[in-house]
Amino acid sequence: MDLQILPLAITMMAGPQIVADVILVTTARPVRVSAAFLLGVAVATTVGVAVARGIFALLGSAVTLGQPSDRGAAATIVQLVLVGLLVLVALKNFVRRESVEPPKWLGSLMEAGPLRALRTGLLVILLMPSDIMVLLTVGAHLEQHRAPLAEALPFIGATVLIAALPLLVYVVFRNRARRAMPRLREWLNTHSWVVNIAACLLFIVLLLTP
Repeated sequence: MDLQILPLAITMMAGPQIVADVILVTTARPVRVSAAFLLGVAVATTVGVAVARGIFALLGSAVTLGQPSDRGAAATIVQLVLVGLLVLVALKNFVRRESVEPPKWLGSLMEAGPLRALRTGLLVILLMPSDIMVLLTVGAHLEQHRAPLAEALPFIGATVLIAALPLLVYVVFRNRARRAMPRLREWLNTHSWVVNIAACLLFIVLLLTP
């Protein structure tokens, strides 16, 4: 997995994903609940990459991905369409920044147990449009380079590590984290548009980088 794909792990947790992550650390059983959430993220990311690679493998005879060093017209069109969509999403988040509210399901996570956290970890990866785009990008990259699924392990590991940051901060700084995490949660709730725009811009840069 080359260094151009690896940073996409950051976008995997940008948006409601990281907000849910922080909320779970502020629950009554933060370690158990967050560990279940991380398991869900790991499983969903692994399955998502495998399915995405399988899709491009099945389409291989119908859609020519080209050689790793070859950027054909089809690849360029797909790239420009993705960039255009990401620009629109970023603009939408900026225009609606005053009225953007976090999804209602985030508030219910305060009472979540391990099973609910596991399910949340699965769904925030497999159902988020931004994460689906990233998984498809990684899957296409693997198929284009004829690389086995094992080559995606650094990407999967980086995604889980980023998801684990709130829990790691809690474990290391315990008392300070207990005071800081609720404030961070409130900031993320009111500034989710900033996180979304940052994720879109990062994805755009990565797509346009040769």
